[in-house]
Amino acid sequence: MVRPKRQAAQQNAQPFSDDLEAWLEAPGKKTLADLTDVFEAKSFAVAVMLLMVTSALPIPTGGITHVFELITMLLALELIFGRRALWLPKRLLRRELGPATTRKAIPYIARRVRWFERFSRPRLGGALEHRLVLCAFGVVILLLTLVAFVAPPFSGLDTLPSLGVVVIALSLILEDVVVTAIGIAIGVAGVAIAVALGSAVLQIF
Repeated sequence: MVRPKRQAAQQNAQPFSDDLEAWLEAPGKKTLADLTDVFEAKSFAVAVMLLMVTSALPIPTGGITHVFELITMLLALELIFGRRALWLPKRLLRRELGPATTRKAIPYIARRVRWFERFSRPRLGGALEHRLVLCAFGVVILLLTLVAFVAPPFSGLDTLPSLGVVVIALSLILEDVVVTAIGIAIGVAGVAIAVALGSAVLQIF
């Protein structure tokens, strides 16, 4: 059950998709440091979502996705070890997300976020903030991101695991356990496909 104060805050807050688009349209560089200042308590989930959204889309990235996946795995480890505030070296915090992310991937995902917002509502939001639950999220995010990282280039096998991570991160932002289940299902499907195709290739050779 949502507590009265939490419920009132959620009713008064504007949709996350509006905040995301406003951040994109604001002048200045788009860095992780800027993101943490804007989204504060949700910065962990927002950072993971924005870092992995490029890998989740079939667009040319010039190899930048591997860098983003490494950063995401570091953030997953921080969740596993119980950090509640995002930490990264200053060099990474000041790194721009790049045009492939800010001009293509993020606007695309913002439109999809609006779709989720139409049907999503806070469900077990308090449970999603529990330390052990966040630790479990960290493990799942780490494993799915690792699968995306080791997927052969241009194979498309990184898409579903990455999309699973994006949806799981979105579930933390929307505080909806149903969205969490959807994200996990997408990620597991992606891992199953990667393992099946990998096994088939090994049998051939």
